[in-house]
Amino acid sequence: MSIQITGNAPLQEQQAYIGYLENKYNRKLKSLDINIDGEFADLHYEFEHVPFERIRRITGYLVGTMDQWNDAKSAEEADRVKHDVSTGFEQL
Repeated sequence: MSIQITGNAPLQEQQAYIGYLENKYNRKLKSLDINIDGEFADLHYEFEHVPFERIRRITGYLVGTMDQWNDAKSAEEADRVKHDVSTGFEQL
């Protein structure tokens, strides 16, 4: 993690800001810029990337991938009518 400080901030205060942000957002900080101006602290921060898996509802099931489906369920998915949602909004 990268910490950039403008002004005077003791190590204990820096750790307090880090703990506050990571606990509040339940995410790991990537970088933190602290700008101390008298009694005010301006925090600019960026969090680490959080990987996620896309989940879709297919044939009544919530799935991430279909690699473990049997042939019948795969055929059912292949036979589904797929709707195009990218058209019809040009006139708005």
